[in-house]
Amino acid sequence: MTHRVAVLALDQVMPMDLGMTARVLNEALDPAGERLYTVTTCSLGGRPVRTNEGFRIVVDDDESLLEQADTVVIATQEPDAHLVATGELPAQLAAAFARIRPGTRVVSLCTSAFLLAAAGLLDGRRATTHWALCDAFARLFPEVEVDPDVLFVDNGRVLTGAGGAAGIDLLLHLVRRDHGAHVANAAARRCVAAPWREGGQAQFIEHAVPEDPDYSTSPTRKWALDRLGEPLTLQDLARHAHMSERTFTRRFRAEVGTSPLQWLLQSRLDHARRLLESSDLTVTRIATATGFTDPTVLRKHFYARLGLSPLAYRRTHRPPEPTRTEPVPV
Repeated sequence: MTHRVAVLALDQVMPMDLGMTARVLNEALDPAGERLYTVTTCSLGGRPVRTNEGFRIVVDDDESLLEQADTVVIATQEPDAHLVATGELPAQLAAAFARIRPGTRVVSLCTSAFLLAAAGLLDGRRATTHWALCDAFARLFPEVEVDPDVLFVDNGRVLTGAGGAAGIDLLLHLVRRDHGAHVANAAARRCVAAPWREGGQAQFIEHAVPEDPDYSTSPTRKWALDRLGEPLTLQDLARHAHMSERTFTRRFRAEVGTSPLQWLLQSRLDHARRLLESSDLTVTRIATATGFTDPTVLRKHFYARLGLSPLAYRRTHRPPEPTRTEPVPV
């Protein structure tokens, strides 16, 4: 008997994420070429679902489908403003969740982690969601341990995925967990996807530089960004700001939210990432240009912050060179 998967589509669903579950799981086949999963989509009341792309999707089933499922997947949708403001699950959705049988595996893709947390399914558990929403998620649900760096979190019965394509990583993980690496790798090949991606979503996070000139440490931050290749110290930064190290550190933390040296480290990593994406410089040259001096130190910090090496990051984030074709002799 195939594993029954119910995908719940809610208003403002993201179409790509809605179709992702069936696209991946339908490629998981047994040795005879038969599908190992049956994937069906439902909505509240069986009504057409408004997408966030300006069209509607018609489904064949209502939330009663959740009662029969072995796994329930909540597709990504635009965050509900009331839920994000209050942390309260809408009554109709709470009633739908109550139909899920005990022991059923529940999976959230991206923003749907908010729904699972509001339903109490993530209390005392580790979870993730899109990196841009992790701070808001942590404030709203302090009883959940939020991990903004990973592509997905597996708590056994409850799993949460990060944003966008991380849903593919999570779904392939389900196949791997259920049927082994061979079946998951074959499904990934048919989807033209990586069976396993190095690193986590930390490699995709954008770290904005505060630009407000009224902040007392802003000129020093800009000064430091122009000198990332130099061996800057806390004393150098404080001297440029004409403050004591203690006063500078206190004001810097109040304005930026982190210590001067942690900010400097992150700025060096961001610069290294840009060079890896846009230049042909070696890792050694990039380490020198970004103030790490030693490529070993750069690799250490890359692994610590991003979960992968500089060269692996370059392979992932830099488009391949176009293939050259020789002219055909006339």
